[in-house]
Amino acid sequence: MNLLDEELLADPKNFAINYSAMENTTVLIIEDSSEIQTLLEYNFQNAGYKVVMACDGDEGLNLAEEIHPDVIILDWMMPLMSGIEVLQKLRKRETTRETPIIMLTAKAEEHDRLTGLDRGADDYVVKPFSPAELIARTGALLRRTSGGRQQQLNCADLEMDLLTKKVKRAGQEIKLGPKEFMLLEHFLRNQERVYSRQQLLDQVWGHDVYIEDRTIDVHIRRLRKAINVTNTGDLIRTVRSMGYALEEPNREIVS
Repeated sequence: MNLLDEELLADPKNFAINYSAMENTTVLIIEDSSEIQTLLEYNFQNAGYKVVMACDGDEGLNLAEEIHPDVIILDWMMPLMSGIEVLQKLRKRETTRETPIIMLTAKAEEHDRLTGLDRGADDYVVKPFSPAELIARTGALLRRTSGGRQQQLNCADLEMDLLTKKVKRAGQEIKLGPKEFMLLEHFLRNQERVYSRQQLLDQVWGHDVYIEDRTIDVHIRRLRKAINVTNTGDLIRTVRSMGYALEEPNREIVS
């Protein structure tokens, strides 16, 4: 059922919102309606966001793991897997546990709103909605949540900026793949702690992902090669029969 005005969907450019640019801010939109996807994609891009679209829950969960979005817009009523199910899975994962999430739904009753918020949503927007209000709410949510999260992570001369998604070592920018970025962020948040392959699989990839333990070794090798390009010391330590840890060079590991 079409829940937005026909005129709005006919030409979303007529309703484009001009806001200050949100450069380097990625929004993942999980929505099964192609019409609403078009509307949201146009307006969020116009507001300066980088937009990634998913048309169902499975695709949304996979993309959330791959791109580590700054904020997620999540439709409640989708086929195969409901938005509430997706929300619960996102909140169980290390990588998306703190990601701001706005529920987008036709369910306007108070108990529905409370259900969404109780399950982990940060905000709740009812269809039919105003693109202006949704983007304003998204910006406000990002301002609130970014204040409570550390946006700069460091270890020795290694720097990670979570807002721009950039990594530097001794001032030199380093290019990382999505999984290597997620691994490095996990290590930077838990420095000097040793993690086994299984722990890294569970906490970085998620409990619902089934891959070989040795896949971790491949990603660790790629990460180590990338961040050690400046030859200023190996930050990743391999602990035999135990796993891996990130630490400043010449510092003992505390497990």
